[in-house]
Amino acid sequence: MLNFSTIGIWILRLLAAIILLQTLYFKFSAAPESIYIFSKIGMEPWGRIGSGIFELIAGILILIPATTVFGALLAIALMSGAIFFHLTRLGISVQNDGGQLFIYALVVFVSSGVLAIIYRSDLLAIKKNFVKSA
Repeated sequence: MLNFSTIGIWILRLLAAIILLQTLYFKFSAAPESIYIFSKIGMEPWGRIGSGIFELIAGILILIPATTVFGALLAIALMSGAIFFHLTRLGISVQNDGGQLFIYALVVFVSSGVLAIIYRSDLLAIKKNFVKSA
């Protein structure tokens, strides 16, 4: 039987993963919006494609319970970069999107942060096993 905490964790997982995965179409299809964003920060095309690959990996890892913490940490790193560029070069609103991309980055950042905190014991267990074997 599912309890409220299990449902809440799955909501966080799905929220982060869906946002990460739905943006892939725009990055991999070279949508004009994506090209504009990555050109403005001087990372077109390699930054667009590279971030898309890492967002795909993060989204998949977040959905697999055994790897959620790794996906969450990767998503935090990726969204830190996105938030940084929004605040420094792009602006909150990009091409009159009303700040939608910025809000998505914040939602993924917060959701992944909460997941990383919830699953921090997985990292501690790996560290403990690594230290034992060394």
